[in-house]
Amino acid sequence: MKLVLLVPGKTYNEDRTCRRRNENETGEQLVQCAKKKGLSQEDVVEKLGVSRQTISKWETDETLPGICQSKKLAVLYGISLDELIEYDVDEKEIQDMIDQTDDKVSRKVNWNRVWSRKYPVLAAYQKEVDTAEYAEQLGRLLDNLKKEYGYGELDAMLVLKDILASVWKKRS
Repeated sequence: MKLVLLVPGKTYNEDRTCRRRNENETGEQLVQCAKKKGLSQEDVVEKLGVSRQTISKWETDETLPGICQSKKLAVLYGISLDELIEYDVDEKEIQDMIDQTDDKVSRKVNWNRVWSRKYPVLAAYQKEVDTAEYAEQLGRLLDNLKKEYGYGELDAMLVLKDILASVWKKRS
């Protein structure tokens, strides 16, 4: 996914799938985040190394911070970049991101660590749960799906994951 220049009211990527909710939202978001952290414009200027005029232009939506400055702002305010720029994501956008993710790149990502930021139990359960017992049972289920339906390893895992998600959804 290639990012393009962030302009109020315009899209964030080339295929025009990621749109801002409101064109005057970013500046207000920056003001509110600074207030929540108890930071003045001068504090932000000092920490980011930009001019007061630059901060003022961002806060009034005259201009928007570039991606590097946005990342610094997100860290400074203790929020994610997504929260800072507040964009709407729909199912098509997510599908596009999945389609554009190379398998080589995907294999390099530590998905457990990534998802554990949102779901901390993923970082802790291995110390508490007898995973060998569950792994053995799941291995048998995977083998059954492969044998009975001719699925490959990945397809069997995806089917089992989908069945588990369905069971969980019915219980919650």
